[in-house]
Amino acid sequence: MLIDTHCHLDDYENIEDIINFDGIMITAGCDDESNLKVIELVNKYDNVYGTLGIHPESIDKITEDSFNIIINNLSNPKIVGIGEIGLDYHYTDKNKELQHEVFKKQLDIASKYSMPIVVHSRDSISDAYNILSQYNLRGSIHCFSSSLEMAQKFIKLGYKIGVGGVVTFKNGKKIQNIVENISLNDILLETDSPYLTPEPYRGKCNEPRNVLYVAEKIKSIKNVSLAEVISITSSNAIDEFDLNI
Repeated sequence: MLIDTHCHLDDYENIEDIINFDGIMITAGCDDESNLKVIELVNKYDNVYGTLGIHPESIDKITEDSFNIIINNLSNPKIVGIGEIGLDYHYTDKNKELQHEVFKKQLDIASKYSMPIVVHSRDSISDAYNILSQYNLRGSIHCFSSSLEMAQKFIKLGYKIGVGGVVTFKNGKKIQNIVENISLNDILLETDSPYLTPEPYRGKCNEPRNVLYVAEKIKSIKNVSLAEVISITSSNAIDEFDLNI
């Protein structure tokens, strides 16, 4: 069974069509609105699980209720992690202190409730690593885009490497090299849909079903069977997020 460990189902209007594939999806919240939508979706659809979090680009909109939405719904068995959380200096690093504060507050929640996390890091990998190294947590480094050396450091901390559509791109040599040089046991499949559509559909709206193309590219890079890629990465996801499937 294919498992898309990171998508954003709240961004679709035709949700019934999008989730109609033989697989499991973990949809990620980013702010109050999307977190509430995640809760609605996981309660409605059997093959949808969710994570709740405050994305670094959303921190200017949060209130104390934002954290309460997360905490008050962690008892829901379909909510399987804290995410999408992390650091993002791509557009601005002028609010680094606030980003760190919100990130750490959510890591504290994950620690208290023994939840895995889904980490976003853009142009901030060293700071993200340094903060995560202060905690004893597990989860996914979503849409990993740094070096093989950093991937190995995160793996040693206990994290899985999230691999999505970029691995299929002609200019995706960095993540292709990482996939080649780390174990399948350390990889999670994801799409980040509706974004980062893999080849051969790059440029079109992404969907969770396209996680198959990510798996096929990993098969080619690792020179193993597609069945092995799906089996191992799905087992990784089930273990990492304690999926009851």
